[in-house]
Amino acid sequence: MHSATIWIVIILTGLGTFLLRLSFINLYGKIKMHTLLKKSLRFIPPAVFAALVLPALLYNSDSVINISLHNYRLLAGIIAAFLAWKLKNVLLTTFVGLGALWVFQWIMQLFFIK
Repeated sequence: MHSATIWIVIILTGLGTFLLRLSFINLYGKIKMHTLLKKSLRFIPPAVFAALVLPALLYNSDSVINISLHNYRLLAGIIAAFLAWKLKNVLLTTFVGLGALWVFQWIMQLFFIK
């Protein structure tokens, strides 16, 4: 492909994305949604978040599901999920989850990986 063709595709894609997002912002409040649809749309962000996070927690580098005590990402994720559920504080959950991940990685390197 020529560089001009690549730039045209990039610009048209960006413009299309911008117009699609602008249409939803512009139409917000002008269209009445059914109550059932409005209630069901609340579940989209948690579902997308789970779809993005769970594979990173469950799969190891060989693309094999690893549900064991040696999966430190899963252990740190469980701690962070429990903390998020109890405290409902995103910043504290992030820091504790990252801290737990670092501690588990340090323990794994210190004692188990030779």
